[in-house]
Amino acid sequence: MIDKIEITGSNYKPTESFQKYAKKRLGKLDRYMPRGYKKDIVMKVIVTEVDRSHGNKYEISTAMEVPGGKVIAARDECSNVFAGVDIVEAKMVAQVRRYKLEMNPHLRKNMFRKIFKKG
Repeated sequence: MIDKIEITGSNYKPTESFQKYAKKRLGKLDRYMPRGYKKDIVMKVIVTEVDRSHGNKYEISTAMEVPGGKVIAARDECSNVFAGVDIVEAKMVAQVRRYKLEMNPHLRKNMFRKIFKKG
């Protein structure tokens, strides 16, 4: 699990249950990172309450700093804070997997097709 997760709010006070939920869901993202990078990851989560004419919404922004100076970020706007965390987690998983393929080119799928090409 990612140990360094900072959860802050703008116009919103994150409850303890929300903080536990966010740390549980977003803390699992380290399983998709290369092994040597797991201890140096820092993640920041910012929850902003946005007042709209048709109801309140919550904007959830996450930024994960990985070694090498790269920042992986995702943002979503949702009417439920917990659902927003789930959506942001799915976006982050896709970006982290893409980052892992960049860092480890031997994991690419098409490599075996080139080696064992018929014909």
